[in-house]
Amino acid sequence: MKDQKTHTVVLGVTGGIAAYKACEVVSRLTKAGVGVHVIMTQNATRLVAPLTFQTLSRQPVVTDTFAPPVTFEVEHIALAQRADVFLIAPATANILAKMAHGIADDMLSTTVLATRAPVLVAPAMNTAMWENPATQENLRVLKARGVRTVGPAGGLLACGDTGIGRMAEPEEIVRETLRLLEGKDDLRGLRVLVTAGPTREALDPVRFLTNRSSGKMGYAIARAAQRRGAEVTLVSGPVRLDAPAGVHVIGVESTEDLLSVMRREAPGQDVVIQAAAPADYRPMTQAEQKIKKEKGENLILTLVETEDVAAAIGRDKRPGQTFVGFAAETEKVLEHARGKLDKKGLDLIVANDVTRPGAGFDVDTNIVTLIDREEVREYPMLSKDEVADRILDRTLEIRNARG
Repeated sequence: MKDQKTHTVVLGVTGGIAAYKACEVVSRLTKAGVGVHVIMTQNATRLVAPLTFQTLSRQPVVTDTFAPPVTFEVEHIALAQRADVFLIAPATANILAKMAHGIADDMLSTTVLATRAPVLVAPAMNTAMWENPATQENLRVLKARGVRTVGPAGGLLACGDTGIGRMAEPEEIVRETLRLLEGKDDLRGLRVLVTAGPTREALDPVRFLTNRSSGKMGYAIARAAQRRGAEVTLVSGPVRLDAPAGVHVIGVESTEDLLSVMRREAPGQDVVIQAAAPADYRPMTQAEQKIKKEKGENLILTLVETEDVAAAIGRDKRPGQTFVGFAAETEKVLEHARGKLDKKGLDLIVANDVTRPGAGFDVDTNIVTLIDREEVREYPMLSKDEVADRILDRTLEIRNARG
């Protein structure tokens, strides 16, 4: 790791009640030898005095776009260029919206728009605001552009509600910031293939059978692998997610399509991570025309098994290749996951109980257990971006242990 004293973090503090926690973030970063420059919005100054951050960071705190600069330079450009990581904690719904739409109407939004440094945001807001489609759409846009997130966590909020929206703890925010400062490039030279999302099995020209997979976990893994230097191919079923920057995406529709692409692409990969949720069954026949409702009569479908994609790829796994799978279960999670580890020729399996709050479908968090032939690692609820890095960390450890 580089000497942290050479690194600079620009910290944006917005007007959320969690602004007081940003004081500990500054304290921890400075104790780690990182230089911190703080930009506060006007609303943030109503919650925490700028003098507090100035004392902790030992640097002037910027609050006003038009204040006379300390040195003869355009301050928002200077700070944007100085940043090795641009951190916003807390990140309110307002700043996320501004960033997503390129609005620059105060010092913070102007500076983050001008930076080329990695951007990390720690969202904090009421649960209803977090779950609002506008906020989720803004996050989707930002993530597709490469913005990283840490949190939010679940629990009792300042407003009295209980749910997702509490800012990640300072220790966690600092850990993710330092991870970015390390410039982790540990997957450089590796080819990584990730699958994501559901498949669709056609019933007739307008209907299909599918499942509730959103693809978010697989897309998070692809983003993390690309960020860590890998050459990434993402094989994606039908999802409503933007392609991660710098990742080659191959779209598929059915389980048969997925298997065909995997047989073609997997042999040339160093790491294969099967995060997709292909259908286990398909209709025996596909109607050529739309099936019409017959009054008073039930429709009987005959389903046949699809080929097990993971098992097929596991059988053909070449020496030196690392194969990671997923087990999304509703009961006997560890038992079922361990069974799949050997049955499908996996080196590592990611198990989760999709019935647990925060670990199901179409959410931004997950609760996973990583199982391999050496050990079992259980994790608390984390963002899917954080889970992605944990999976890649363990995958790399397994590869390195083999020499």
